[in-house]
Order: sequence, then C-alpha cells, then structure tokens
Amino acid sequence: MDILVVVVIGIAVVVLLLSAGLFRLAWRVAEPDEALIISGFRAGEGQAFGESMGFRIVTGRGSLVAPGLTKVRRISLEAHESQITVPCVSQQKISLELAGVVVYKVGDDYRSIANAARRFLDRPAEELETKVQNVFVGHLRAIAGSMTVEDMISDQDKFSEQVRDRCSQEMESFGLVIDSFQIQSIASGSNYIANLAVPHQAAVEQHARIARANAEREAIEQEQAAQAKIALAVRDTQIKKAGYQAEVDSASQEAAQQGPLAQATARQAVVEVATRVAQLEAQQKEQQLQVEIRKPADAEAYKQTTLSQATRDARILQAEADAQETRLRAEAAAAQTKMQAMAEAESIKVRAAAQAEATRLTGQAEADAIKARGLAEADAVRAHMAAEAAGIQQRAEAMSQNQEAVIAQQIAEKLPQIVAAAAAPFEHVDNFTVLNGAQGVTSALAEIIQQAGALTSIARESLLPAMNLNGVSVKENGQVDIDLPK
Repeated sequence: MDILVVVVIGIAVVVLLLSAGLFRLAWRVAEPDEALIISGFRAGEGQAFGESMGFRIVTGRGSLVAPGLTKVRRISLEAHESQITVPCVSQQKISLELAGVVVYKVGDDYRSIANAARRFLDRPAEELETKVQNVFVGHLRAIAGSMTVEDMISDQDKFSEQVRDRCSQEMESFGLVIDSFQIQSIASGSNYIANLAVPHQAAVEQHARIARANAEREAIEQEQAAQAKIALAVRDTQIKKAGYQAEVDSASQEAAQQGPLAQATARQAVVEVATRVAQLEAQQKEQQLQVEIRKPADAEAYKQTTLSQATRDARILQAEADAQETRLRAEAAAAQTKMQAMAEAESIKVRAAAQAEATRLTGQAEADAIKARGLAEADAVRAHMAAEAAGIQQRAEAMSQNQEAVIAQQIAEKLPQIVAAAAAPFEHVDNFTVLNGAQGVTSALAEIIQQAGALTSIARESLLPAMNLNGVSVKENGQVDIDLPK
C-alpha cells in the first residue's frame, strides 16, 4: 500500500514537471518594447486584424503557442535614431548641405506592426535605416528646392513640419511612425549663409559703436563741465590774489621810485647838455664831408658821364655805318637774283616756244597721216562696193539666164544647215543605243542622209524665179534666200 502511494505521488510529480516544462516551452511573453509575430497552425484565429494575413500579433502580454506547429518571432518597437546629411539646392539655386536627425519606430497599433513585419522582419537594421534615409533625402531636397535659404534659417520649425508631413504617409506604409525630426545645421560652401549675417552684424556693431561714442561724448561733456567749473573757481581765486598783490606792489613801487625819480631828473639835465654838444659836432663833420668827399666825387661822376656819352655816340655811328653797308650788299644781291630770274624766264619761254612748235608739227604730220589712211580706206570701200555691184549684176543676169544653176549654188551654200536640220532630232540625245551593231549605226546615218536629201529636194522644188514664193526670196541685189523647213 505504501509503495503504491509513492508510485502515484511520483507519477503525479513527473506529470506536473512535464506539464510545467511543456507550458514553459509553449508560453511566450512579449516585452514592453517588442511585439510577437506568431505564424503557423491556427495562428490567426481569435484576432480580427491578423486573420487576413494568417499570423497573430501579441504585445505586452503572453501567449500559448504550439511548438513545432507555429513559429514565434519578435519585432522591436524601440525607437531608432538616424543621422541624415543631404546635399541640395535652394529656390535661389544655392548649393546647401542640410544635416538633420530623425527618430522613428514601429507603430504601436496592429496595422503598423503588421506592415513593418511584412517588410523588415528578420531583416538587418541597416536596411531599415537605408529605406528611411532614402525617404527623407528625397523629400528634403524637394522641400529645400521650394524654399529660400532665409526661410529655412528663420523658420526651421515650419521646415521640419513640412518634412514630417510629407514623409509620414510613406513611413506609415512601412509601418513606421516619426517620433521627432530636427534640422541640425544648414551649411553653404559658398559662404552665402555667413554673408547673410554680415549686414546684421555690421548694424549691431554700428549701434554698439554709436552707443559707446555717445557714452564717451556724455562722459567727456561732464568732465569738461567739471573742469570748467574748477577752472572758473581757480580763475576767481587767482584774480582776487592778483588784485591783492597789485595793491601791495603799487604801494611798494611808489615807495621805491622816490629815490630814482630824483636821480632821473638830474640825469635828464645832463643828457640835454650832451645832446646839444653832439649836434654841434655832427654839423662840423657834415661841413668837413662836403669839402673832402662830396665835391671830388661830383667831379669824378661828371668825368665818367662825359666819357660814357662819347663812347655811346661812337658806337651809334659805327652801327649806322654797318647797317648802310649791309643794305647796300642786300640790294646788290637782290639785283643779281632778279637778273638770274629774268634769264631763266627767257630761257624757259624759248624752250616752251620750241616745244609748242614741235608739238604743232607732230600733230600736223599725224593729221596728214590720218587723212591719207581715210582716203585709202574710202578708195578700198568704193572698190569693194563696185565689185559687189558687179557681182550682183552678174548674179542677176545668171538668174535670168540659168535659174537652175543659181538654185543649185544656193542649195550647196545652205547644205550644212540642211544637214543640221535633219540631225536636229538627235541634238538632245545623250546616249544612243544601237541594237544591231554596226549595221544599226549605218542605218541611222543613212536615214539622216536620206532626210537631208529629202529636204534638199523639197528646197529645190520650192525655189521659183519669183521674188518671194514658197520660202525662196530674191533680193534686189540678186541674193537668193531659202527658208528651210524646221
């Protein structure tokens, strides 16, 4: 009995242990920052959203699974951070480099978890980050191209909000939500952004310098006012001191001058007597100078003046003589030049007369020659015309006597034109193909000759003795014209 109880207890314990082990194997718990994706046998039952996909999503709790029949995988719901650096161009065609950071995660709702599971489950995290960066890079470039640099800098919240709004829809299709997006920096390689701050910085520095200058000016004005007050007080003090000192000095000088005044009065009398003596001595010396120096000097000056006048008169006479001599020489040279010019003019006149006579004689000779040539040419023309008249007369006589011979002569003269008219159909033929060789060529030439003969016969028959019948005309000079058929 005791053994049976022990066995039963042992079996119960083993069953409990096996049940606990199986329960541990079949029970899966989702952590707060993850979701369980259960797929396999009857995995989609009991969850309305997952029924169409054939898997079940568990978040924040545990779930029983059938080991071997179902598969449990975990997808992280924690936030991810990605640094984005985008080279782009603003609306003003200015090259910029935008740097930002985006914080994203898989959404907490079942739809977002399902979309993320279908796209990124068991995929490396780098692939997820690459797709997110591609989405943000494209929209960042598009939005930056529609904004100015000033708008991007002054209203970065609006810029970030536009980026989040445009990217949210695509991120939702991935099952992701944007927790945060911030623009960290906007840089320009052309120093455009740095130059934007220059006017404002210059204005601030200008206001600062103005404020400092105003403060210094007010301080200086106050210092000057204080110094002026000090100087005024010092001046008043010194004036009073000087007044007092002047009164003291005046009294002292009056007392001290009593003795010197008496001495000066006595010395004045002595000076007046000495001055009278000096005047008398000066008059004496002046009389002495008149006798010893001035009279001899006046005599010497008169002497020098007389000599200078004599020398000047001599030079004037010499200059007049030289001028007379120069004038006479110039008149002689002018007369000589005039004689030479008259001689040359006479010589030129003689040569011109001789040349004119020679020209006249040459022209007369040429005129005689031209006259002689004209007479000779006129005689030749008269002789030619007489010969032609005789020929015409003879042709007219021959026409009246032997019409057939004249016609034959005219036809012979026109024979080249007759042959040319017969060959006219072949004038515009570039290539002529003969099918039967040399015989064909002979036949073609024979036909041309035959046509020429026919035209000759027609011309002969059409010629009549009348003046103008059937294409044959006999002019007054006896010439016969034949109009050939075209």
